[in-house]
Amino acid sequence: MEYIDGVLRVESFLAVTLGIVVLFLGRRLTHASYWLKEFSIPEPVSGGILVSVLFAILHYATQVDVQFDLAARDLLLVYFFTTIGINASLGDLFKGGKPLIILLVITIGYMLIQNLTGIGFAALLGQPEAFGLLSGSVSLIGGHGTAIAWAPRIGETFDLDTAMEIGIASATFGLILASLMGGPIAKYLIKKHNLKANTNEEMDVGTHQDSPTPSINAYDFLDALLAIHICVILGAVLNEAVAAAGLELPLFVSCLFAGILISNLIPDSYPRLTGTRWPARKPAIALIADVALGSFLAMSLMSMQLWALIDLAGPIFVILGAQFLVAVGVAVFVVFPAMGKTYDAAVVCSGFGGISLGSTPTAMANMSAVAQKYGNSHQAFIIVPLVCAFFIDLANALIIPYFIRLIA
Repeated sequence: MEYIDGVLRVESFLAVTLGIVVLFLGRRLTHASYWLKEFSIPEPVSGGILVSVLFAILHYATQVDVQFDLAARDLLLVYFFTTIGINASLGDLFKGGKPLIILLVITIGYMLIQNLTGIGFAALLGQPEAFGLLSGSVSLIGGHGTAIAWAPRIGETFDLDTAMEIGIASATFGLILASLMGGPIAKYLIKKHNLKANTNEEMDVGTHQDSPTPSINAYDFLDALLAIHICVILGAVLNEAVAAAGLELPLFVSCLFAGILISNLIPDSYPRLTGTRWPARKPAIALIADVALGSFLAMSLMSMQLWALIDLAGPIFVILGAQFLVAVGVAVFVVFPAMGKTYDAAVVCSGFGGISLGSTPTAMANMSAVAQKYGNSHQAFIIVPLVCAFFIDLANALIIPYFIRLIA
């Protein structure tokens, strides 16, 4: 850790350590708060938001900027999505093919609505239409990465000097809203329609709140870790091959597919050095998934520099308020009926909350919190990451230039 010219830089090791502290803090807060627990607010969200607010107070009191080295956080994201791929069954995937297509079509349609909402409310507020586009699919469904990638071009095209700040602010506040909306949506749908989970399904992430913690020994953990590393190696090779073909994909997407390939192409009877079966859907994989996702989200939220976003808060809050209402309406009145009004559909809707205003990890955290309270939905944990980690980026790459031409 070093302090230079008013900036406190926190190295990776300490960033991970603080992320663990934030997770425990979030756990204590959630268990102490009826509201947080009842509405399935993810533990890293409650802890992460609180710590980011404390850092903002520190900044205003001392003028010190706190910046984190988040390299380890990005590795945790790769670990998490690799576990999702390992747990994926092609049989389940083919069986869920129709829901996957339905969710994809709805999400692409929603992306168009999201941009129109942003542009429309920006015009009502007397802001440039490009402001509204930056507060649409560029930053919300796209997240911080897409906002950072497209903001320079939008700023140059429309002579908008604050394009980067608008994109980052929208992505940050959207992430907070997305983290808070998934649980309440699922609770409302589950209670209203008296939905029940399939109690025979093993958990994809973590353990059910009312179930005893499964026994895991050191070799179970190492076996799962070895499987993850094998998939990551293959995923890195696939990523290089895809890049050579001219298509850029995040590494975690390639590792997700590597996990699916290995889990479904290698027979259970195939001999392994460990002397055990491939650890798909075993408690050790669920444990690592829980640790990786929780730590990633805690580190992401605690590192938000809220003080840098205050100047843009007014119009962004109005636009995001409208975006929030549209997202809730689409989830409850479009996604849920289209997905069959089942328990799986309710869990997918909690994930859609994360997709619509936040990020893929936020969607998974929302579903994980709901699943741990009410029961697992393996279908949701397969189709949601495929839609929001792969297809959305491809669709957004076409939709954003279309809207740039439309408002230019």
